[in-house]
Amino acid sequence: MLEEFKKFIFKGNVIDLSTGVIIGAAFGSIVSALTKGIIEPILKRLGGNPNVSLGLKIGEFTDDKGAKVANMLDIGMVINAVIGFLITAAVIFFVIVKPANKLMAMIQKEDAAHPTPAADIILLTEIRDLLKK
Repeated sequence: MLEEFKKFIFKGNVIDLSTGVIIGAAFGSIVSALTKGIIEPILKRLGGNPNVSLGLKIGEFTDDKGAKVANMLDIGMVINAVIGFLITAAVIFFVIVKPANKLMAMIQKEDAAHPTPAADIILLTEIRDLLKK
């Protein structure tokens, strides 16, 4: 059982996935800082407060001190979360995904310019070179 566990842990996929999760968590703080430090101030400047405050009263209840408190559905919180997600997704797309795709296309173009011969061609070439000697 221990050998099987070792095989599982040291598979390339597990290590790649764990590395991706760790880097993703670290990158999340960068995206959050970029969003809160740059994007949100621009939105505040352009359109006021970017936080949506929208609540629907669905009744009242009495708290421990006997005061009546409104029972509210906070739709604004959901809208803020969606807006935050869209901002974060846009930052990731334009700062990471687009440049990475461009870089990968350049690398693939270079690889296509210098194709690697098939294994049988390499073997035949080696045999030809040995016969020449």
